[in-house]
Amino acid sequence: MRADRFFPRAAFALYLVVVAGAAAAVWNYGYLRALDQLAQRGEADLSLAADRLTGQLQLYQQLAVLMADHPALMGQGAKALLQAAADKTAALDMMLVNRQGRVLASANGIIGPDVAQTRYFQRALQGALGEAHGVIADAALRAYYFAAPRFDASGAVSGALVVVANIDRVEAEWRGGRPVVFFTDRSGEVFISNRSELLFWRQEGQGLRPHHDSTLDFELRQVGPHNIWVENWSPYVPGHALHLQRDLPVIGMVAQALVDVSPAWRLAALQAAALAALLVAFGVLLFWLTGRRRVLAQANARLEGRVAERTAELSETNAQLLREVAERIAAEAALKKAQSDLVQAGKLTALGQMSAGISHELNQPLMAIQQYAENGAMVLERGKPELAAENLGRISALAARAARIIKNLRAFARNEAEPMGRVDIVAVVETALDLLAPRLRQDAILVNWHRPSGPIWVRGGEVRLGQVLVNLLGNAADAMADATLRRITISVVDGSPVRLRIADTGPGIEEPDKIFDPFYTTKAVGAAQGMGLGLSISYGLVQSFGGKIRGANGPDGAEFTVELEPWNEEKAA
Repeated sequence: MRADRFFPRAAFALYLVVVAGAAAAVWNYGYLRALDQLAQRGEADLSLAADRLTGQLQLYQQLAVLMADHPALMGQGAKALLQAAADKTAALDMMLVNRQGRVLASANGIIGPDVAQTRYFQRALQGALGEAHGVIADAALRAYYFAAPRFDASGAVSGALVVVANIDRVEAEWRGGRPVVFFTDRSGEVFISNRSELLFWRQEGQGLRPHHDSTLDFELRQVGPHNIWVENWSPYVPGHALHLQRDLPVIGMVAQALVDVSPAWRLAALQAAALAALLVAFGVLLFWLTGRRRVLAQANARLEGRVAERTAELSETNAQLLREVAERIAAEAALKKAQSDLVQAGKLTALGQMSAGISHELNQPLMAIQQYAENGAMVLERGKPELAAENLGRISALAARAARIIKNLRAFARNEAEPMGRVDIVAVVETALDLLAPRLRQDAILVNWHRPSGPIWVRGGEVRLGQVLVNLLGNAADAMADATLRRITISVVDGSPVRLRIADTGPGIEEPDKIFDPFYTTKAVGAAQGMGLGLSISYGLVQSFGGKIRGANGPDGAEFTVELEPWNEEKAA
């Protein structure tokens, strides 16, 4: 019996129209939801790119501000200082400019002898930080300028320090990445982009137009709340792209992104196709129900098999995700325990190195106490109580000294997770010096401790901060083992942040970029001083306080600077 006797062709055609309408509705809904998800990810990527750009530019801004009043810029070594700073920071140029706009010293001499009429220099003459961007015609380079004012003794602006950032170097790390990102200035011109072909295009309303070709296709489509750009600009720019933008008032630009919408289109098409396939299959199966029951049963069995297979895959994936979560939790716990063990091992290693000297430190007051006690007994027998009282006072002072040494040892050696709190960094320095006093005297090391007049409170942990100082002072002592002049200079500068500086007269640091890497050491293999973990542990401890630690070569040897947050009662509450 023919199938058209059960379902007329007109009814079947109407059913196909319904299926097409349902598929179109599903495609539209799925496309909008997929665009929403793309917009969220695109906003995150755009924010990341914008933050990375502003962060890189702010490094040069801070360089200009910090070096503007450097005392060495007043002498003959200004050019050498600017060249060294430019080489270390990858700045395109650094210039010292007087109030008349004449360049007194330049690192690379790229900009030219006169910057008097530039906008950023005029802004610096007003006592503020000047900023601008543009293209250096002679070098064909894009640059961003920061001009920090210099002040004389009377407080008047005497000139400016100009730092020039190379935009090509700034954007080199993310060139070619996804999504397409470009930054337009106030005039609408594309000044920075991870697609070089879009540079210097100009935005006119919606879309971009190059200077050399105005015939490129462009169409704006509104899909719900989203703007879709349709264009054929470049094989590296998506032809259908979701347009996103974000204002960056800090650098006076607008960050914009073009996110390829083809994944959203394919996802929506897949959903619509799946629904249409299901509906058509259902209709066909229903249409042929009376004559093709066996075919329907087979198709149903295949469908159930696919569902079961997919369910098994999803179950396996879910189980795998649960295992990965458990493994990551276990790894995190193991990492925390390993870090705690390393901290304790570092303290025990330091105690082992200091044990001989500390034994001498304790033995000396104990022997003196014994002598004073015997002398006191003798003078009492001779009827001289005033001499006995004097001996008892000396015994009390020596006992307090021994108690202080033992207290410092107990505090340094205990293994506990102390909470963050208010710590007097001056007292921590003196405790560390007490612990290392025998070692320093044995090695004939002179300590210049510029002690502040009062306590300086910082945010941290007293025991772990003490370990950081013991590590730094011990490393300084190790480094000066073969030095003729052995001197450690310690100073604390109150401020925000509080800066602790430890300098020695050793040979310096061979590779400053690697000193905080685990197991990096310049000592001989098998040396008793350690395995290169002390500075790595110190780096982690200082970071856990919210601080920073840096190592560099100074004029006489190595210099380490520890920056810590000052204690704030309101913030702590």
